[in-house]
Amino acid sequence: MNKRLNQLKEYIKNSGLDAILITDTKNMRYLSGYTGEGYMLVSPSQCSIVTDFRYTYQASLQTKGISVIDSAGFNPKEAFGSYTSVGYENESIGHKSYLAFGEIFHELVPIGSELLKMRSVKDEDEIKSIRIAESLGDKAFTHILPFIKPGVSERDIALEIEFFMRKNGAEKVSFDTIVATGAHGAMAHAQPDSRKISNGDFVVMDFGCVYNGYSSDMTRTVCAGKATAEMKKIYNTVLDAQLSSLQMIKPGVNAADVHKNAQDIIDKAYPGKFGHGLGHGVGLDIHEMPNLSPKSDFILTEGNVVTVEPGIYINGFCGVRIEDLVVVTGDGIENLTHSDKNLIELW
Repeated sequence: MNKRLNQLKEYIKNSGLDAILITDTKNMRYLSGYTGEGYMLVSPSQCSIVTDFRYTYQASLQTKGISVIDSAGFNPKEAFGSYTSVGYENESIGHKSYLAFGEIFHELVPIGSELLKMRSVKDEDEIKSIRIAESLGDKAFTHILPFIKPGVSERDIALEIEFFMRKNGAEKVSFDTIVATGAHGAMAHAQPDSRKISNGDFVVMDFGCVYNGYSSDMTRTVCAGKATAEMKKIYNTVLDAQLSSLQMIKPGVNAADVHKNAQDIIDKAYPGKFGHGLGHGVGLDIHEMPNLSPKSDFILTEGNVVTVEPGIYINGFCGVRIEDLVVVTGDGIENLTHSDKNLIELW
C-alpha cells in the first residue's frame, strides 16, 4: 500500500496540486486497504481517512500509517481548508458530494483516469487474488456440465454456478451471471429466465466471482446435444478469432489492434455479427482499464489483466462467446482460464 500511496504522492507533486480527494471506495481500498465508507485525503505530507463511528475501528485495523478521523463533530473546512488546489475523481463523484466538497476546498481540479491508470497495472498480490477467483470459475464450469440437461432452466443453471462458487470460497459473484440458451444467446447480456434447455441448442454461460476483493470473468459456450455443421462453423470462427487475438497480446501492442484482429476474422465469415469490444480490464471492478475496443488508444503493458471475449450473435438463432482472462507478461500472456475451449457437445 505504501508503494501505491507514494506513487500518488509523486503525482501530486508533479501536477502542482496540494492534495487529492478520494471518494471512490474501490480507490480507497486500492490505496489504503480500507474497505468501508467515507473519504480519503492524500497530500505529499499526510494521508487521512474521514468516516463515521461505524467504520473508525475497521479503518484503524485495515490501514497503517494513515490518520483515521471520526466525522462526528469534525470540521473539514477548518482541518483541510489550507489545501487550495485539490484533485478529485471527476469520473465517479456524485453531484451532491462535489458541491459539498466545493464548500471545503478553494479549487477542485479533475484528475480524470489517473487512479484507474495506476490500477490497470496489477502487482503480484493482486494477480494472485484474481488467479484464485478465476480458478473458482474453472471449477464451477466443470461442476455445471453434468447439470445441463433438457428441461433444466437457465435460471437453475445460473443459481447452481453461483452457489458452487460461493460454497467454494468466493465472497460474491462479480456480476449478474449470464446463462442463455438457443436464440436467447443472441442477446450478449441476456438475463437467465425460466426458459428450458432444449436438445441441439447452444448454451452461453458468462460468470465470475470475487476473491479478496478482486474479480474474475469467463465465458464458455457448449452445445446441448449435437451441433449442426453451421453451428460448428460459428463456434470455430469465434474460437479462431480468440486464439489469434491471444497470440497478439504482449507489452507495446495497441489494444485497438487486438480488437481489430478479432473483428476482421469474424467479419470475414459473419459480417456485422460481432458488435462489442473484444475485452476489458478486470480487478477491483469487473470493468476497468484497459479496454480492448476499436476506440481504445491504450498501449498494453506488463501487469495488465484483461478479458478476451469475441462473439457471434445471430438474431433468432443463437449466440456464441468464448472468454478467457489473461495477464500481460513481459513477452506475452499468462492465461488464467483453463477450461476446455473445444466445442463440447453434452450428449
